[in-house]
Amino acid sequence: MKNSEMSVFDEQYRVVAVESDRLLVRGIYSGAVLTIVNPEPETPLTEEDYPLGKLIALSDPSTAPLN
Repeated sequence: MKNSEMSVFDEQYRVVAVESDRLLVRGIYSGAVLTIVNPEPETPLTEEDYPLGKLIALSDPSTAPLN
């Protein structure tokens, strides 16, 4: 699969930084750095939950079933 055909949901990401209100991840194939803003500021993100170097995948919220 070519990088130009990949969506952000097709790639895995490695955690590179954690702040209480955001998570920085780098794509393992593209090298792209994404900043994910915490949608629930009352529940801060922690390195315990997202240790540096952890691999994660993003899910597309538009494909989730509606309540």
